[in-house]
Amino acid sequence: MKRILVIFNPAARSAKSRTFRKFLDCHAGPNVTLAPTQGPGDATRLAVADRAHDLIVAAGGDGTVNEVVNGLGDRPLGVLPFGTVNVFAKELGIPAGLNAAWHVLETGRTRTVDLGCAEFAGQTRFFVQLAGVGFDARAVRATTWNLKVKLGPLSYVVAGVRILRQTHALIEVAPGIAGAAVLIGNGRYYGGKVRLFPRARLDDGLLDVCVFEKFRGRDLFRYLPKILCATHHRMAGVHYFQTAEFTCRSVGTTPLQLDGEDAGDGPIKFSVKPGALQVLVPG
Repeated sequence: MKRILVIFNPAARSAKSRTFRKFLDCHAGPNVTLAPTQGPGDATRLAVADRAHDLIVAAGGDGTVNEVVNGLGDRPLGVLPFGTVNVFAKELGIPAGLNAAWHVLETGRTRTVDLGCAEFAGQTRFFVQLAGVGFDARAVRATTWNLKVKLGPLSYVVAGVRILRQTHALIEVAPGIAGAAVLIGNGRYYGGKVRLFPRARLDDGLLDVCVFEKFRGRDLFRYLPKILCATHHRMAGVHYFQTAEFTCRSVGTTPLQLDGEDAGDGPIKFSVKPGALQVLVPG
């Protein structure tokens, strides 16, 4: 029987979180070890330090998955989705229900997928699903924990609306291509099941890049209907391309988010690591 390490954040105090903790406690045992985090970066450190388990499970949202993956090495990953949005779990078809998701850990098959890679400020970080530079990274930075608890996925929308009137420095990604918001996808989905990267595949060895030249209030309302129909990449003022690597540069500060978490500032070099992650998915 495989030995499982479950890395999770015990800090939340909501009724939903207490139910989640009871669920984990019920599954702990000789072959299942619970590893609570104490703060940012702990999930990575716990994954790096462990060598006793066959499967490392990220129990939480996309941020927890991101931290675990950055310390995982060549071991397989399991996911128990319990975050604000859980985009990576949706991409993989992992069910939202805890019992069904745990069943995937026990009976699922292993799928090999790519990892995105961001190099910035002297460090290298991987991401599983998406990254953003510019507007959406500013929205992530402006989203508080209390706002996430109260509003869930809408918290990012509220934070985004608050910064719509701000001036955003243009970010250059290629000769002749620059914008206020640069979004990078390893998979198709962004913010739930919104197909912001309609051509993306988790195992195609490419990153999908979507650049919005402008991102003020009226631009957002112009983009939104097309984004919801996954036809935004055909619009004027939107650039969409696939590549194995590229660099984001800006005159001013360039905020960066990886898998929905504030990661720091640029410039940033993006690349892809083909087949670098094994993850359990429904069989």
